Amino acid sequence: MAATPSNMIPLGTQAPQFNLPDTVSGQMMSLKQLKSDQATVVMFLCNHCPYVKHVNAGLVELANDYLTLGVSFVGISSNDVEAYPEDGPEQMKEVAQKLGYPFPYLYDESQEVARDYQAACTPDFYLFDGEMKLVYRGQMDGSRPNSGQPVTGQDLRAALDSLLAGRPVNPDQKASMGCNIKWRE
Repeated sequence: MAATPSNMIPLGTQAPQFNLPDTVSGQMMSLKQLKSDQATVVMFLCNHCPYVKHVNAGLVELANDYLTLGVSFVGISSNDVEAYPEDGPEQMKEVAQKLGYPFPYLYDESQEVARDYQAACTPDFYLFDGEMKLVYRGQMDGSRPNSGQPVTGQDLRAALDSLLAGRPVNPDQKASMGCNIKWRE
C-alpha cells in the first residue's frame, strides 16, 4: 500500500471558502456557517482508504472531545466516485451514520475544494484559528495501518490544546500519510 504525504501548505494560509452538500442532512453547508470562533478543523476523508479506516474511531473520539470546547470539525470527500463508487454520497452517508461522525461529511464532486486546499491524501488535516488562518496541517498522529502504534490523535490534539490555550502551535509538524486523492482524469 503506497502512501502519499500531505502537501504541507504554508502556515498562515487563509482557509479557502466552500459551499458543499452534506451527505447526511442533504443541506448545502458553507465554511462561513461551519467555522468556529475558536478553532476549525477541515479534514479530507473518504470511505475506502485503509488509512482513514484505521483512524476513524480515534477521529470520532477526538472530535467529540473538542466539540464541547467550541472547536468545529468538517469532513470532506473529494474522490472520483466513478472510479471509486464506495466513496459516493450515499455510501458517505452510510459510513458517517454507522461510525457516528459528529461533524458534517461533505461531498466535493467538482474536486475544486481539494484543489483549493492542495489536499493530497486521505486523511489530511488542516487546523485554522478563529481568524481562519492555518496553524496546523499534517498528521493526526504517528499511527498507520499495521504499525502497531495506537491511534491517539496526539499531534492534532497538541495543536488544538496550544491554540485553545492561546499559545503558539509548534511549527514542527509532520505530514499526514494516506491514500492519494483520486483525481478525475
